[in-house]
Amino acid sequence: MEIKGELALRKRQVLILFVLLELSEAGTESVRYSVAEETEVGSFVANLARDLGLGVEELSSREARVVSDDNEKHLQLDLRTGDLLLNEKLDREELCGSTEPCVLHFQMVLENPLQFFRAELQVTDINDHSPMFLDKQILIKISESTSIGTTFLMESAQDLDVGTNSLQNYTISPNYHFYIKIQDSGDGKLYPELVLDRALDHEEESELSLTLTALDGGSPPRSGTTLVLIKVLDINDNAPQFAQKLYEVQVLEDTPIGSWIITIFANDLDTGNYGKISYTFLHASEDIRKTFEINPVSGEVHLRSCLDFEVIQFYTIRIQATDGGGLSEECTLLVKVIDINDNPPEVTISSFTKSIPENASETLVALFSVRDQDSGDNGRMVCSIQDDLPFYLKPTFKNFFTLVSEKALDREIRSEYNITITVTDLGTPRLKTQHNLTVTVSDVNDNAPTFSQTTYTLRVRENNSPALHIGSVSATDRDSGANAQVTYSLLPPHDPQLPLGSLVSINADNGQLFALRSLDFEELQAFEFRVGAADRGSPALSSQALVRVLVADANDNAPFVLYPLQNGSAPCTELVPRAAEAGYLVAKVVAVDGDSGQNAWLSYQLLKATEPGLFGVWAHNGEVRTARPLSERDAVKHRLLVLVRDHGEPPLSASVTLHVLLVDGFSQPYLPLPDAAAAEARADPLTVYLVVALASVSSLFLFSVLVFVAVRLCRRRRAASGGGCSVPEGPFPGHLVDVSGAGTLSHSYQYEVCLTGGSATGEFKFLKPIIPRLPVPDTGRNIEGNENFRNSFGFNSQ
Repeated sequence: MEIKGELALRKRQVLILFVLLELSEAGTESVRYSVAEETEVGSFVANLARDLGLGVEELSSREARVVSDDNEKHLQLDLRTGDLLLNEKLDREELCGSTEPCVLHFQMVLENPLQFFRAELQVTDINDHSPMFLDKQILIKISESTSIGTTFLMESAQDLDVGTNSLQNYTISPNYHFYIKIQDSGDGKLYPELVLDRALDHEEESELSLTLTALDGGSPPRSGTTLVLIKVLDINDNAPQFAQKLYEVQVLEDTPIGSWIITIFANDLDTGNYGKISYTFLHASEDIRKTFEINPVSGEVHLRSCLDFEVIQFYTIRIQATDGGGLSEECTLLVKVIDINDNPPEVTISSFTKSIPENASETLVALFSVRDQDSGDNGRMVCSIQDDLPFYLKPTFKNFFTLVSEKALDREIRSEYNITITVTDLGTPRLKTQHNLTVTVSDVNDNAPTFSQTTYTLRVRENNSPALHIGSVSATDRDSGANAQVTYSLLPPHDPQLPLGSLVSINADNGQLFALRSLDFEELQAFEFRVGAADRGSPALSSQALVRVLVADANDNAPFVLYPLQNGSAPCTELVPRAAEAGYLVAKVVAVDGDSGQNAWLSYQLLKATEPGLFGVWAHNGEVRTARPLSERDAVKHRLLVLVRDHGEPPLSASVTLHVLLVDGFSQPYLPLPDAAAAEARADPLTVYLVVALASVSSLFLFSVLVFVAVRLCRRRRAASGGGCSVPEGPFPGHLVDVSGAGTLSHSYQYEVCLTGGSATGEFKFLKPIIPRLPVPDTGRNIEGNENFRNSFGFNSQ
């Protein structure tokens, strides 16, 4: 009876132990539906929306879906109507075997908020299987001395259907010796027994062939047949006897195929052929015949195929021992399968959000379930993720978990997370399953563009061509997509007088700056303005930078001569006494340049002279000096062409003409040369009057100055040597005189003059400038000394 009770409780099961946190939203009662097996795909089962009191719109908005406990997609939910439909044909025998009723458990999962509704689907049986005998022929050996009423056990038929569609009756073909007696085992199975109704006679009939028919209770009923071959034997009065009626053995589920399980032994007191015992399985199912085999002679039971605790936990095998005379006895072998940790945990993702916004906190990322088909500690599981991630696992309903973000994320710090869900059982050895999820962080516009520099300095050469690219500004945005697309613009200047719109423009896409017109250094040396960079997010963020533009000078202005003036009037004539020594300052050419820097550095050069070698020009300050002492042979009038050149690239220049007149002394009246007299004769009377007046005033002034200087010098020399120069009586204002005026020396040069004592002609000299102070030259100094004196001043002569 204990064996029959265990057979009645036998069913397929997977034990998974968890510590579950029951959600308050989960339903407390299950809804049961029913559907016949083999119903067509897409058939209507029920309207879940109506049964659960939900709106059809709510099903779509809350992403309703059906999740089965076995993770198989037997059903599908039509979100448009709320109808529960079959997703596949259901085979009750494949799903539940002999278990009745056949119930499939499933849940309907709703999100936002998370909610579960439990439901059951009962698959009802239809008569789609006929009874079937596993053996095509049943051999029964019966002694002719067998008494009437003796029963003989026979193999039963197998019918996969249940209830009224299962096996209900057996019949035997018409004969004179036997009839069928049906035996109920108490577990719902019917076993046929052959009952002897009329004595057998081996000599009259040694073999009988009968047909055994099995009938089910379907409408119409189905049937299966097998051949019963009866051999009539001589008398055998001892049946085999087993040492025990029940054998028990435990076998690990990973036992190799072909392993020995147990040896069954029976004894027969008969001798000869009647004492030879053969062992066979009795009423064995197809699973038992596929899994085990028995040696008919030795009674050894071996493993024929792999065991799987998760499929079948124990086997009850009935073994029959039959002797040579046809007498038989039976015993029961109970094989218990011992579980090992051979199944890793399984992870099933029900929903997964691949991308979450960076500013959202506690966002549902994934909903998944776990299970382990092992039992005991082998089926207990621990679920975890990496510790260094801003996510955590939250147990929900039954074996379901949710993956939730802990806080708001920052895409600029990390834009992608690789999350590994690790499920480990507690068996030995521990098995684990890992499932990888990649979650991307979507961008929000939380970063303003940033310029590479707060201040940009650009240099542009003046006289540039319009639309010239003068430089670029660059800003980057740590966001992505449209939030990182930067647009550049010019901001209104602080100086309202600056015509920024006519000076520069900016490319809104790449920040390139262009000069709109030609710039002039002499008009505008530098200007500055602000540039803005804005992204395309919503709302847009922006920043700004300062741009300073420096206009570089170009050599676009030629030197301009201030002195002597070149105004088209009568040329200016410089007077030089014939007694002048080398280095005598004749005149100074003064010029300016509108440019700056190197472009405004001026140098002077004597291009052309009436008498080359007589005059030279100081290259850096434009001073025109005598290169050697004058002589009586030198011409009276000299024309000097002085070139003024800047240091630009290319250099620009201007020229000026100096007229020099050699005189014996400042007391000698200025007599124009014939060509000059002709020119003056042709000039208008007013010009002539002006020239005469100017010459008179100049002569008088020079004479007064010379007298004054001579007196002072003679007094100094007399004080030093006790005698010397003859000095006219009367005091002089001073000994240094600044000689200036038309055609004379500049204001920055002063000379000493001294009247030589004892000179009959009253000759005087004014050859020594005070700064720099030079020694008074001797009258007997040769030409070589004069040449050295000229070279020491850096004269440029021709």
